[in-house]
Amino acid sequence: MNYGFFDYKYNIEGFTSDLFSVPHIVFIVLTFLLVPLISYFLRKTDHSKIDKFIKYYSIFVVVFEVTKITWESYYDITTGRGLNVEGIMPFYTCSLFIYTMILAGWTKGKTREYSLSFLTTICMICGAIGVVQCNGLNYYPFWTFGAFYSLIFHFSMFSVGVFLLFTKYKKLEWSDIIKGWIPMIILSLIATPMNYEYGADYMQIYDASGVPLMNDLAKLLAGMKLRFVFTNIMLAAYIFVGFVPTLIVKIIYRITDKTIDKN
Repeated sequence: MNYGFFDYKYNIEGFTSDLFSVPHIVFIVLTFLLVPLISYFLRKTDHSKIDKFIKYYSIFVVVFEVTKITWESYYDITTGRGLNVEGIMPFYTCSLFIYTMILAGWTKGKTREYSLSFLTTICMICGAIGVVQCNGLNYYPFWTFGAFYSLIFHFSMFSVGVFLLFTKYKKLEWSDIIKGWIPMIILSLIATPMNYEYGADYMQIYDASGVPLMNDLAKLLAGMKLRFVFTNIMLAAYIFVGFVPTLIVKIIYRITDKTIDKN
């Protein structure tokens, strides 16, 4: 197969999918082994240094996203398809990683607190899912920018959350489940009307495309003219996504507080 690193999906002929290919599986294994391990060894990092890390990384994330949008838009326009407005608009659940990183790094008070809650709950889990079920690999070979962007972006979502938890820069409490969900609700105020106006699936609260069972439920309720019910169900489901890491972390805190801090 003949393609360049920066080639766009429409220019890569004969490609089917690299999802769960050997390089992808290696990436998954290394991510879930090394991220917790490295975070463990860095657990005593001074929080003032983490403040700077969040600020600098938020800048990187913005530049990375703008680069991706510019790259994608260039190919869409030059190949005669026109600007893919729906595709480049940052109204997806994962887009919140960009916003909350900025807010966590450059604001104070409740805005920063709720952003950190999101980064260490829903965002972290969505990042882990994105590393495993990397949709970009259905359109791009592993060794291309398109795949690189998707993998690194979701890797960042997962690793930042894990790092913040291991260093106890953010120590999860049960209230963080709702605090982390609040940014979702705010974004949904934009995503929902966009979905219903243009048939998009921002935040996966319209069709839940690619989500097993939920996609079937969306089709069922849409056929009954109850799509708005599905939108609310999907939004509520994100609470459970935030509950899972909080429960796990609370258990880990109970086990390790008596051992790690004594080392």
